[in-house]
Order: sequence, then structure tokens, then C-alpha cells
Amino acid sequence: MLHIVNKSPYERNALESCLRLAINGSAVLLIEDGVYGAVKGGSFEGALQAALPGLKIYALGPDLSARGMADRVLDGVSVVDYGGFVDLVAEHSNCQSWL
Repeated sequence: MLHIVNKSPYERNALESCLRLAINGSAVLLIEDGVYGAVKGGSFEGALQAALPGLKIYALGPDLSARGMADRVLDGVSVVDYGGFVDLVAEHSNCQSWL
């Protein structure tokens, strides 16, 4: 399953809930303000690092760049472009958007 999180983890608990409920082997894609969770030194660094052994975590590169964070992405988080976003959706039979 592909989990898509677009809300900032500092405003909503979508990322926290997603990481808690996602099944090992799933993928998590952070887009829009959700990319704030994927930066080094952020409050969610530990939670993402703990989730990485069981989940594949991606962040949308254009959203990172738009927020000035392209050079602060956590190790283990893969950066994808819009084509990569489409590929992730096509690779997974189910998608869950976390609001």
C-alpha cells in the first residue's frame, strides 16, 4: 500500500498516525507540507528513522525545493520527482491519503 501524507506533522497528526498504522513493506510518500517531516533535525526525525527498517519513505523533490529543504533530507528517505510520484501510484494496488 502507498500512504500519502500532505499535511505538516507540526499541524496535524497524519504522519504520526500513518507511521503507527502502516504495515511493514508499505511505502509512505510525503508531499506538500508533509515534507516537513523528512528533514534532519526536525521533531519527527526519530520517528522516521525508527520506521525506515519496515517502510519505504519517499519525499516529493519539488515540494522540498519549494520549502528550501532539498539539502536537509534525512538519510534513508528517497526523493522523487513527479514522474516518480506517478510510478509509486502505479506500483501499488492501493493508496491511502492521510488528511
